[in-house]
Amino acid sequence: MAGRFYDEDPEMLERHVQALLPVGAARSSAIGAIVPHAGYIYSGPVAGAVYARLLLPRPVVILCPNHTGRGAPAALDPSAAWRTPLGDVPLARRLADRLLELAASVEEDSEAHRREHSLEVQLPFLQALAGGFTFVPLCLATHDYALCEEIGSAIADVVRGQDIGILASSDLNHYEDQQTTLRKDQLAIDEVVGLDPRSLWQTVDEHDVSMCGFIPTTVMLVAAKKLGATRARLLKHATSGDINGDYGHVVGYASVLIS
Repeated sequence: MAGRFYDEDPEMLERHVQALLPVGAARSSAIGAIVPHAGYIYSGPVAGAVYARLLLPRPVVILCPNHTGRGAPAALDPSAAWRTPLGDVPLARRLADRLLELAASVEEDSEAHRREHSLEVQLPFLQALAGGFTFVPLCLATHDYALCEEIGSAIADVVRGQDIGILASSDLNHYEDQQTTLRKDQLAIDEVVGLDPRSLWQTVDEHDVSMCGFIPTTVMLVAAKKLGATRARLLKHATSGDINGDYGHVVGYASVLIS
């Protein structure tokens, strides 16, 4: 997705990432976080609000939605590494294998990841800030809350007692006017801040909130609660209209830190 969602020139990309980080933000450890995944010009400042405050662990489990409909419903990419303009990022193979053992619904599948941008766009932030890290890439399209519980519980078991972060990649409401989007976004944000994965799932469905990453977010919240999370803090909330001035047809973005 280099050249579309973010700069393809390595020096320009690294400078852009650094420019998206708020100055003077205090860093702290966290169990998980929600980060948006649009082009950096739109959602980069919101994503930067998380990355600037997160003490980044070396292994990271990154959960993303499946925008393309391709591949398995819960797809763990089997590649040895992913490449961005900033270099290669190796998979955390031991963690990935353990997750496959514990979560029966997760399977190795590269097709779900092939044209999916929502996980890849997180990597340059991590590369610029954390250096040599490893990650577990999991693309989720299962519309079954019980499976979210299963996968989230398995992730918690895999990372428990280790310095491993869990990121859920998600934008919020899509392609409605600013007022409607802010209202629907807040409904979802309230459930996230309340650390209530089941209520988030129900709210998105009942209020027609087109939150593309509600499945990864639900899974992350399940895992975080099992790992003892007690606090979720909204860091930044914005829309595409705040960037391009078109408030009639916006996408919402939020960054949330969970500890």
